[in-house]
Amino acid sequence: MTVSTSQIAECVSAYAARLHAAIGTKHHVASPLGAWLVLALAAPASTGADRETLTEVLGCDVADAADAAADLLTQPHPVVASAAAVWTSAAVPLSQAFLRWRAALPDVVTTGDLPGQSGLDAWAREHTLGLIDRFPISVDNVYLLLATALATKVSWKVPFGLAPAASLGAASPWAAKLTRVLRTPAHPRGAHTQYIAVTPDAGDVIVHVATAAGGLIVASVAAAADVPSGTVLAAAHRIAVRHATGAQIERRQLADLALGDGPLWSVRETMAAADSMAAVLPAWSALSKHDLAAPGLGFGAAKHALARSDDPWASQQMAMARYSRTGFEAAAISALAVASAMRPPARHRDALLRFGHPYAVVAVTTANTGTASGSGPWDGLPVFSAWVSEPEDAADEGTAGAPR
Repeated sequence: MTVSTSQIAECVSAYAARLHAAIGTKHHVASPLGAWLVLALAAPASTGADRETLTEVLGCDVADAADAAADLLTQPHPVVASAAAVWTSAAVPLSQAFLRWRAALPDVVTTGDLPGQSGLDAWAREHTLGLIDRFPISVDNVYLLLATALATKVSWKVPFGLAPAASLGAASPWAAKLTRVLRTPAHPRGAHTQYIAVTPDAGDVIVHVATAAGGLIVASVAAAADVPSGTVLAAAHRIAVRHATGAQIERRQLADLALGDGPLWSVRETMAAADSMAAVLPAWSALSKHDLAAPGLGFGAAKHALARSDDPWASQQMAMARYSRTGFEAAAISALAVASAMRPPARHRDALLRFGHPYAVVAVTTANTGTASGSGPWDGLPVFSAWVSEPEDAADEGTAGAPR
C-alpha cells in the first residue's frame, strides 16, 4: 500500500463526517468504512469527472484507495469479519470496461451470478456473524450489485459495573427515564480508561474508552450539549484513532477544574491516596438504514463508473450495534445496486464523568497484540461510529460472554 494506515484512517474519518452529516442528528449507527470500501473497490473503473469526484470523496488517489481496500479485505482483523462481493445477471450484457475492472478485483472479492433475495439474505447473515438477517436492497430488476460487509462481536476485557441512573446527574434528560446505567469498574485493570480531553473545536470533552479482547477499542465522547453533533463526532474520531495508536492526547488535569457539579462532570475533594476518575454512561443499541445516494457521498459517481448512465440505481447501508455491560457488537452491509431501467492520606480529587446527553461513539481496531506496537492495515482504523441519543436501561447479564 502506497499510503500509510494512518492516512487511510484520516480518509475514513473524513468520509465519516460526510456520512453522518447526511444522516443527521437522529439516533443511529453507521459504518463509514463499509461505504468507503464500496467506493474504493468501484473507483478504478471511473474516468473523467467521476474519477475526480471519487478522488475527492475517498480522500486519496483512486489507486491508493483500491490498494488499501485490497489490503483490508485480504488481511482481515482478528475481531472484525469483512467481506465484499460483486454479482451480475446474465440478462444484461456487460461492457468490456466492466469485465476488465471485475477481473482486476482482489481474489478475496466474491464474484458470480446474482443470487436471489434468499441467497443475499444468507450472505448477509454469514458475513455479519448473524447480526443482520436481511440484505438491505431488493434485487428486483437488478443486474449489478456491489456489496461489503463488516461485523464484530466482542467482550470487554473487564465488564462494566452498574449504577443508578441518577448518577447521570440532575441535569440529564435521561436520568429520570432510565433505572440503571453502566459504571466503570473499581478495578479496571487497564480495560477502561476515562479522561477529559482538550479539543480545538468541541472544547473540553469527556472520554471513556473500553477495551475488548482481541484488538478493538470503543471510545465514547461527549461535549457540552450545545456543541453540534458533527463537531463531536469529528472529535471522537480523532481521539479514538489517537488513543488506539498511542498518539498523544491533551488532557485536562483535575487540579485545573472547579470543585462541584457541572454539565459533564462532578469534582470533589476526598481523603484518598491519589486522584481518581470514573465514568457513567447508558447502555444503548441501534438499528439503522441509510440511503447512500445522498449528494456528496460518492455513490452516484461509482454507479456511473460501473454501469450505463441511464440505468436506475440504489445504494443502501444497513447497520446495527449494541453496547452493553459485557461487550460490543456491530455489523453493517453497504450495497450499490444497478437495475435495468498507597501513601499517608492526603487531599486528592476524584471525578465522575457523566454521559447524560447525546454523545458520539467510535470503534477503532488496534494491533492484534493489544498494544500500540506492531502495524498492519487495520491498526488504528475507525470501523463503526454512532450518535447516541436514545439510551437504554443497563441489564445485569452476568460476568462473561459477549452481548446477545
